[in-house]
Amino acid sequence: MSMTRKDRLQRALTHEPVDRIPTQINYTAEMGEILCNHFGVSPEGLQDRLGNHMVRVDLNHAPYFSKDGKAKYDWWGVGWDTQIEGYWPADAPLAATKELDRLAWPDPLDPDLLTNAARTIEADAGRHFITPNFGFCLYERAWSLRGFEALNMDFVTDPDFVEALLDRIVEIQLVLIRRFLELGVDGGYFGDDYGAQKNMLFSPRLWRQMIKPRLARMFAPFREAGLPVMMHSDGDIAEIMPDLVEIGLTVFNPVQPEVTDHAWLRKTFGNNLAYYGGVSTQSAMSLGKAEEVRTAVKDATSALAPEGTGLLMAPSHRMMADVPVGNVEAFMAACKELRDTG
Repeated sequence: MSMTRKDRLQRALTHEPVDRIPTQINYTAEMGEILCNHFGVSPEGLQDRLGNHMVRVDLNHAPYFSKDGKAKYDWWGVGWDTQIEGYWPADAPLAATKELDRLAWPDPLDPDLLTNAARTIEADAGRHFITPNFGFCLYERAWSLRGFEALNMDFVTDPDFVEALLDRIVEIQLVLIRRFLELGVDGGYFGDDYGAQKNMLFSPRLWRQMIKPRLARMFAPFREAGLPVMMHSDGDIAEIMPDLVEIGLTVFNPVQPEVTDHAWLRKTFGNNLAYYGGVSTQSAMSLGKAEEVRTAVKDATSALAPEGTGLLMAPSHRMMADVPVGNVEAFMAACKELRDTG
């Protein structure tokens, strides 16, 4: 049987039979330039060249910069360090105040906010599985607005403020979620890191009190529409994984092997959870040789998709410029080998 990329991924995420395991390779802007040069394709053609199955759509926002150019401001008004590849906060608008009404909150009803997303969906014409990008969806959004250390202190010293801040964020996100659903997206994609390499960044008790009920509200519109919910959360969050499944999580990312036991996931959740990722950008992709990448692909497939479905095979995180292009080719070749032998 031959499937479109959208059909293949939709079926894989619900553990239905597929003709082959779908794949995805994400990358930073700097790594994207490297890959375009290597493969001789345009930025617009890179996703197809890599064989990607999912397209994420975002808000229309023209970023602005600090006078010295060292901070780039997002839609929420948070400044991010422009001198480092990745996400490093440089300016938190609530760092010096807890007066939420003084913040210039963004308008989720702006009529032009989703015009690019609508164009992307129309132009794609059902070829790919399309999700809205709700990265930094709740806890990370709160600390980006307040400051990481300050927010974590507030959890203990001023929980009422934290809950009020989280509620403001949720109400904005819910408006955006409803608007994306009206456009016809295929599922939800959320990002919110709760873990470090070992253990969580804060207690499971606080997570269940502060984050869980609000995250459930954001998952609910997708689940009510019968659509899958993907979530990226770094680190060792095994203690709250059952809670995430309970409130509607259907696809877990990044499934990073250094911190998440693949065998435990399959044994614990069976076909109640699908996976996105599985091959480490921390070790195999960035530091390993080509053969180690191939082995990592085979190991992740065997552990996470023993029935040949239930997995979107991918490097665990967006690849940064430290990943050798040869390892990207090795990843793609290993996925092709699985297809040819499966």
